[in-house]
Amino acid sequence: MNTRIPKHLIICFALITLACSKDDSSSQRQTEPEQALVTNSSNNQGSASSSTMGAKQISGTGFFDANDECNVANQGATFAVKMTGDLEGCLYVYVDFYECSPSGTYREIGREKFVGTYNGGSGSFWTAYRFEGKYEGCSPDGSYLGAEILGRCQHPIVDGSGEGVFSGVSGRVDMKDDIEAGNYPYRGHFRF
Repeated sequence: MNTRIPKHLIICFALITLACSKDDSSSQRQTEPEQALVTNSSNNQGSASSSTMGAKQISGTGFFDANDECNVANQGATFAVKMTGDLEGCLYVYVDFYECSPSGTYREIGREKFVGTYNGGSGSFWTAYRFEGKYEGCSPDGSYLGAEILGRCQHPIVDGSGEGVFSGVSGRVDMKDDIEAGNYPYRGHFRF
């Protein structure tokens, strides 16, 4: 009886192996056309059709506008962030709502208007942002107290808000605060 079990196991293993090898070859045939599409599209990166199909990646660094180079009062904004990198200019921030939990978790929602340049052209666009951060504590009025421990912000672009070089733009900009450096590195994508 013990000699029959290994034979059955060997036969089952052989059938499973054979079935798996057939599945592997068929999956390779299915991916070959997909690989050809990837190869062909990468060869056409300079063409107009392939450049409009994908998003344009952006990156850079924002800095709190401590010297008021952006003239915040003229824009009626709460504060401004000086943007460098792919976006050069001022990001005017309009805080609409904020709250802070007893643990020091701070949430803020608002609007922003970027005014500046991209790829040598000037223009503007609006975002609807959401910021979340962790601070040392909270004030009774719902604002934060003490130093920032961490923070991040999402800035989806408001459809139809782009002007100038940003006409027709959609996409998003994300920031993750660099606490040690005291700035706001950003990454994102634009679609035109």
